[in-house]
Amino acid sequence: MIMPAQSSDEELLRRMLDGDAEAFAALYDRRQGAVYRFALRMSGSPALSEDITQEVFLALMRDGNGFDPARGSVAAYLFGMTRHRVLRRIERERAMQPLSSDESGNEGAQLADTLTALDNPHLDFSRREQVDSVRRAVLALPVHYREVVVLCNMQDLSYEQAAEIIGCPVGTVRSRLNRARAMLADKLRAFGGDRATAAR
Repeated sequence: MIMPAQSSDEELLRRMLDGDAEAFAALYDRRQGAVYRFALRMSGSPALSEDITQEVFLALMRDGNGFDPARGSVAAYLFGMTRHRVLRRIERERAMQPLSSDESGNEGAQLADTLTALDNPHLDFSRREQVDSVRRAVLALPVHYREVVVLCNMQDLSYEQAAEIIGCPVGTVRSRLNRARAMLADKLRAFGGDRATAAR
């Protein structure tokens, strides 16, 4: 018998739907981090992202028979479920929830820790500022631009995978991503200008 760690996502899903709790645990361990990060980068809210991650995997247990391997991978299926729930929450709340100082500092610190050398506090501080600026700029994008940035640039999915998740042509993903990058550049320049003005 193939061990869960060696099984494909599709095999784990099939075994999970047959009642194999170990297969569910293996699939959850393998994919929950990516689902959480996608929800977090789309919403900016750690609490909401945790809720959505749990919802997605509960829905997978309940409705996993709806997965069709001819339409894409299990990972794309999970991202699609996550996207649907995040967009529904954003629409319901009508306004993006701002990150509290604890949450923004915490995620910024975690990301910066992976990017910076421990022996250079100035570089560490500068990177933290950059991470915070990028995160705020991404969250400030309209949702249909934000999702292509998160999927393609932050989750490292291909244009084809992103198009499958969003349900649009590949050309639309490319054009939205080009527009989103231009908007991000403008927002990052504006954030940089705000810091320079505040420093005077």
